[in-house]
Amino acid sequence: MKVFIVAAVLAVAAAAPAPDTPVYKPAPAPYKPAPAPYKPAPAPYKPAPAYKPEPQYKDEPRPYAFDYAVNDKYFGTNFAQNEKSDGHNAQGSYTVALPDGRIQTVKYVADHYKGFNAEVTYQGKARHPDYKPASYKPSPGYKPAPKY
Repeated sequence: MKVFIVAAVLAVAAAAPAPDTPVYKPAPAPYKPAPAPYKPAPAPYKPAPAYKPEPQYKDEPRPYAFDYAVNDKYFGTNFAQNEKSDGHNAQGSYTVALPDGRIQTVKYVADHYKGFNAEVTYQGKARHPDYKPASYKPSPGYKPAPKY
């Protein structure tokens, strides 16, 4: 029986791997992150409209009145306008200082049936400066380019 035990120990020793030989281990599985929670795709982008809807007003007449004037002595700008309306008919006038020295006045009446009717008048007499052709003289140090 001693022979049998010695043979068994030798068989076990022969079957055991040597300490310097690597032991086979399967490669680890590649890293896979946990799946992200499901999020539905965002709705397609719809920009706000570039316009605003026109306000809706009642069909009742809206009377108004306004006037303004500009008189700039430095630049010679001189114009004015005034207008008033009862909501159906508008009437007013405007004046403009023209470049020829006259003042143009337009008086008008406007409504939805007869349209725009104006009366144009002028004050003053048109003045135009006498035409003087420009005399051309080259500057004192000017020398023409040489001709080749």
